[in-house]
Amino acid sequence: MTKDAIQSTLHAQPFKPFLLRLTDGTLVPVPHPDFMVVSQGGRTAIINTEGEKFSIVDLGLVTTIELGSDPSP
Repeated sequence: MTKDAIQSTLHAQPFKPFLLRLTDGTLVPVPHPDFMVVSQGGRTAIINTEGEKFSIVDLGLVTTIELGSDPSP
């Protein structure tokens, strides 16, 4: 998955919650654009997943973006 595809989904108007599916099958919800920050280089993202929990994701491991999915895996 490319940085541009992820950024485009993150900044789409209107925003739609989505899931990032990783190579190991893990689903990471992105319920709101404010909950995800992509590093300047575009390789890593920090995603606030629930309350004080967060995931650090290597964006090179994202296989698909699932739009219209329930953001809670």
